[in-house]
Amino acid sequence: THALLITDAGVAATGIVDAVGKALKQIEISYSTFEGVSTNPTEAQARKGTEAFVGAKSDIIIAVGGGSVIDVGKLVRLLAVHSGPLADYDDSKGGSDKITETMAPLIAIPTTAGTGSEVGRSAVATLAATNAKTVFFSPHLIPNVAILDPTLTTSLPAKATAATGFDALTHNIEAYCAKGDHPMADGIALAAIELITNYLETAVQEGDNLEARGAMQKAAMMGAVAFQKGLGACHALANPLSAEYDIHHGTANAICLPAVLDFNRKVIPARIARIARILGARGESEETLAFECSGAIRKLRKSIGLPEGLKEAGVDESAIDRLAELAFADSSHRANPRSCTADDLKALYQASL
Repeated sequence: THALLITDAGVAATGIVDAVGKALKQIEISYSTFEGVSTNPTEAQARKGTEAFVGAKSDIIIAVGGGSVIDVGKLVRLLAVHSGPLADYDDSKGGSDKITETMAPLIAIPTTAGTGSEVGRSAVATLAATNAKTVFFSPHLIPNVAILDPTLTTSLPAKATAATGFDALTHNIEAYCAKGDHPMADGIALAAIELITNYLETAVQEGDNLEARGAMQKAAMMGAVAFQKGLGACHALANPLSAEYDIHHGTANAICLPAVLDFNRKVIPARIARIARILGARGESEETLAFECSGAIRKLRKSIGLPEGLKEAGVDESAIDRLAELAFADSSHRANPRSCTADDLKALYQASL
């Protein structure tokens, strides 16, 4: 009977939310809007969204925006019926077992092509107590409906298209490289890497190209399915950068990915070589292709205008010790094909400067 539309100010300014509201009115469902979501969502934003949901006596959530907006939508439906601090549901501390299915339905309408949160069972937010990006993970968080419409992504600026696209690329690459035997996830990830290789530059340079926009939406969705297998060291490095410096998650991934590929090629050269071949690297031997993979990533990153290092993104070298501690505490690196120590993660940050 009453929907809460969750979005951010940028998406609201495009008129997309108004269009959703008009559609709701046509079927006689009232609605209210919560726009208080940032690029890197926080516990406080999820709490305010929950207050809006409960205060309006809403019974359905419609998240219209990027992965951050959809993640907040998931956390609002969680907090609306689950008591206690959000930290109680931290996946790394067994909190997933406390998440039940008695939640309001959620419709996810992505306006970016990056996280794939619209089909994922996780949400990420920075907790107030720790200032750390924290993962909340449960099949009960998966949206009931996901609507992927490429026309809704054409207003996304080139810089944001590049960053979110690299997020999708990193999801698929890390999923393919992650520990474990999951041929279905591997197949999905490889197909998505090919889509991104073929269409990301076009989506950045030709924002109205619906073929490219649609391909990137597919690849982002595929990444979220594939990384149920696991992620890796790149995400462990990227998450503290977002929490500490508010760097876009996709940009943080783009900066750190080449060093991680070089680190991992010593243990999975065949997989790194296969990724390199898809990216267009040349080489007759597996060893050569694996070596060229990080260069192919740097070339793509440069072509779409993303920062080439941490210093360019505003990170000072003096912060690396602290960042490495946070990265080691992040559970993402546990699925990395090559085990990581805190010193390894520190070296990866240094290699990404």
